[in-house]
Amino acid sequence: MADLLSLSIDRLATPIGELIVVVDADGKLRAVDWTDYEARMKGLLDRFCGKARYKLAAARDPGGVTSAMRRYFKGDIAVLHKLAVATSGTPFQTNVWRALRKIKDGTTVSYAELAARIGKPKAVRATGLANGQNPISIVVSCHRVIGSNGSLTGYGGGLNRKQWLLAHEGVHL
Repeated sequence: MADLLSLSIDRLATPIGELIVVVDADGKLRAVDWTDYEARMKGLLDRFCGKARYKLAAARDPGGVTSAMRRYFKGDIAVLHKLAVATSGTPFQTNVWRALRKIKDGTTVSYAELAARIGKPKAVRATGLANGQNPISIVVSCHRVIGSNGSLTGYGGGLNRKQWLLAHEGVHL
């Protein structure tokens, strides 16, 4: 049997709830989620890493990621671009997630625009589904995607958090 993937887990108090960060041995971010959605996060890790194919161990500031997230919440939005991530999804999902990281700070895009950016303008619904399966919220900036009419739609951490994150980044809705 192959070795288990070793992942470090840390928690950070933020203005909008406790945040969980999961980092691999190479210092790459594997998951970010809120403690009230920890079961969903573990389900995504099961799906993308393989159920019972990884182990989580508590660690303090693994790879400096917790400190970076603390800086983000203190106003250093650009720190997110410096964080290395490792995601495993379908080719379509990883395309969507790469496009999410390219959304400029302080801006939003619609699901339709995101689908167009990956060259699949008719795949709006599939783009939304891939967005929802993103295991690295905030850093892979799924909160920056809104409805075509400018409405706040869907965010795994709740619309209140999405609204807060967008306002924190300077988005005026």
